[in-house]
Amino acid sequence: MKKHFILSALATVLFALPAFALDLHSARASGAVKELPSGYITAVSPSAEVNALVAEVNAKRKAEYTRISKENGQTVEVVGQLAAPQIAKSIAAGN
Repeated sequence: MKKHFILSALATVLFALPAFALDLHSARASGAVKELPSGYITAVSPSAEVNALVAEVNAKRKAEYTRISKENGQTVEVVGQLAAPQIAKSIAAGN
């Protein structure tokens, strides 16, 4: 039951960054960033702009993972690891 709630809450994470959707999408598409199994992104082609995007996206994800972890008694790391496949699935679906 908790896992289902966590996965539902993670859907929020996928859409919690609408201001970055195009930039994040473009950064992924160009190969400048990639998703990690931890639920965060990393710079593949670092630049000031890419590094700023990575820092901001990861900070927002961490805040959401922290919120979800407190609600479900899971660590932030576990929540991030559960988010990673959901994020990957949304990317594969063209979101």
